Amino acid sequence: MTPVGLSTASVWPLRAGTGFELAADLGYDGVEVMVWVDPVSQNVPELRRWSRRTGMPVLSVHSPSLLITQRVWSPDPVVRLRRSVEAAQDLEARTVVVHPPFRWQRRYGDAFADLVAELEADSGIEIAVENMFKVRPPGGKRDARMSAFRPSIDPTDVGYAHYTLDLSHSAAARMDALALVDRMGAGLTHLHLADGTGVPKDEHLVPGRGSQPCAEVLEKLTVGGFDGQVVLEVNTRRAPSPAHRMRDLAEALLFARFHLGH
Repeated sequence: MTPVGLSTASVWPLRAGTGFELAADLGYDGVEVMVWVDPVSQNVPELRRWSRRTGMPVLSVHSPSLLITQRVWSPDPVVRLRRSVEAAQDLEARTVVVHPPFRWQRRYGDAFADLVAELEADSGIEIAVENMFKVRPPGGKRDARMSAFRPSIDPTDVGYAHYTLDLSHSAAARMDALALVDRMGAGLTHLHLADGTGVPKDEHLVPGRGSQPCAEVLEKLTVGGFDGQVVLEVNTRRAPSPAHRMRDLAEALLFARFHLGH
């Protein structure tokens, strides 16, 4: 069966260890470690201890690609990606998730596709490049949007061996998620399952609470023989209590398993 994991980002502002604990308590198949400002997420030996303590394998490592993580591990994005691959190897994870380069990262962007291919060949780790969305430029008009990524928000414009489809991002970008599945084809190896309403921001709603075809995507992948991973990357930071957070994450897992036919 397709493994269904929980991103440690789903428990923010709590630390990564809580993500391991909740994943185990709720019956997830493993976790995706979001490497960011949380010190635990940056500490591979500590992550390994959490994995052993909870029995939750690390399915994937999300490279520090966000604006707020541009100095996590190193200010050099090449070093960050290499360290992400090394972390995945140490944690016995299958996949590294990475965002496309920012527009201002010219040197990194020019070499990115070759770097990804080189690291995959040398490590055996799948580096799954994620679809993104446009943002409003500082001081721009309310409806103005620009891409912060090069060459675009759609990684299929370049072509990589492996992709991550993020349904919150496709909602914010107002892209056709089912068409993205088709374009990614056999390279689609990782799904960030979440929802969005189509407003131009990254909502990461529990699947089924927005307008994305979450159920249809899962069913399409199942029929197509998908052999990748599904990871719930939902936003629970406004959960009014730990019990509400648990219910949201349990609902998300049930949604995924039901529409995968588990």
